[in-house]
Amino acid sequence: MKYPVEEVFKTEGVPEFTFVKPPNFNEILIDIRSPGKPVIIEGQSGTGKTTTVRKIMEESLQATGITYLSARKTRDAQAIRDLASGKLIGKYVIDDFHRLDDETQGELANLIKLAAEEYDETTYPKVVIIGINKVGSELIHLVHDIAKRCAIHRIQAASADTTSELLAKGEERLNIKFLDHSSIYRESSGDYWLTQLIAQQICLMNNVTETADEDAQLSFATQVLRAKVTERLEHSYQEAVKEFCRGKRFRATNDPYLKLLRCVSEQASSIVDLTDLANANEDVRGSINNVKEKRLSILIDSKPICDRYFYYNPETKLFAIEDPALFYYLKHLDWDDLRKACGFRNEGRSFDFDFALSFAGENRELASTIRDQLIVMDCSVFYDAQFEVNFLGHTWHNQFEEIFGRRARFVVCLLDKYHREKIWPTFERECFAPRVKEHAVIPIFLDDTPFVAIASDIVGIPFRDGLGVGAEIADRVTDEIVFKLVGRLEGE
Repeated sequence: MKYPVEEVFKTEGVPEFTFVKPPNFNEILIDIRSPGKPVIIEGQSGTGKTTTVRKIMEESLQATGITYLSARKTRDAQAIRDLASGKLIGKYVIDDFHRLDDETQGELANLIKLAAEEYDETTYPKVVIIGINKVGSELIHLVHDIAKRCAIHRIQAASADTTSELLAKGEERLNIKFLDHSSIYRESSGDYWLTQLIAQQICLMNNVTETADEDAQLSFATQVLRAKVTERLEHSYQEAVKEFCRGKRFRATNDPYLKLLRCVSEQASSIVDLTDLANANEDVRGSINNVKEKRLSILIDSKPICDRYFYYNPETKLFAIEDPALFYYLKHLDWDDLRKACGFRNEGRSFDFDFALSFAGENRELASTIRDQLIVMDCSVFYDAQFEVNFLGHTWHNQFEEIFGRRARFVVCLLDKYHREKIWPTFERECFAPRVKEHAVIPIFLDDTPFVAIASDIVGIPFRDGLGVGAEIADRVTDEIVFKLVGRLEGE
């Protein structure tokens, strides 16, 4: 009997011929089989969550009458709502939980808690939830003590032996032999879906589209394979990667996210500490440091497609790409082509900061408001207090010479009598004064104090009587300062 290659090495749906049990299959099985115990299966798309649960349903739970429901399917929507509102009892799997609205998620979380505490098959349902990243932690957030009452699993990656088992099952059906199982395992890093795709692609590269009439030995050139697989992954991931690289507010010179992602793709692990990454990579240190405090979180939170594929904890500074197939795509794509596709310009001169703020201590509140609003507009800003940790052990004297003299695209100086009288603001002016002729210094005039290094007719931003507090001053800063600064930046 002949089998089509796409049915043997399957990239859509549940594999019929090449399913292998993940290392924690039995743990998941007994928790799903346990009466009343709620189960959460979480992890990125393609890691085998649905496949594993469906296989458990088929092989071990057919007699128990468990019902599979998916939030993707319109016909299941009413049943899921009825289940959440307590109208149904029985045994249910709810797939794509992350696609449900917040209200339904909250109702299901409370139902799970009650079922775990007081399970009675005549009163409460048995529920298994499947969803992408952080479903368990999000449910814990909805019902804080739910973790003690349910099982939370992630599908563990395949070992080299398990990957070889998967490949052998496909070889038997297609009458083929891969010459090097270990190379395929290294390419896929034990990801089940990626292994299926790679095996399928090797078959196609060897003109195998169905079961061979005679034994076929399949070889492949690694670089050719990677190019083919990356091309096939492009339609799934290119949009998300471009949206991440372009930032919250696209500018042709605003590319720190692209630099960060490229640097992550060069690491052995897809989970990295951004502080360590910055310290180990001088060429992208400024870009990483500029986004890791606030801007990266703002970007991911502002774009659902980025939130789906990228994770960042601003407290621990851990950044993660949890989808192995996406990490593979990033490792092997053409970054120069991506840069062009994003619309970034290649500049002769690179800047670590869009703006560096120079101000006297008396104006720190105003400077802080300007900084916060510029960050929301996805601008990189040097603000001394924010970067103290980065410069521990260094002298401000040397750092200010670098930042105000060379590393900031524009210097924004809050000029008044205090700026002229204070020692550090005066030193900063000495650092950025030569850049006035470059049109890189933007003065904000807080009073009429004259400055020798800054011509009286230089075009700046008047902001006199602007040292108040509250919403009114914030609105003035937005309208009279920040929008103008961003406009100047975007005009570059």
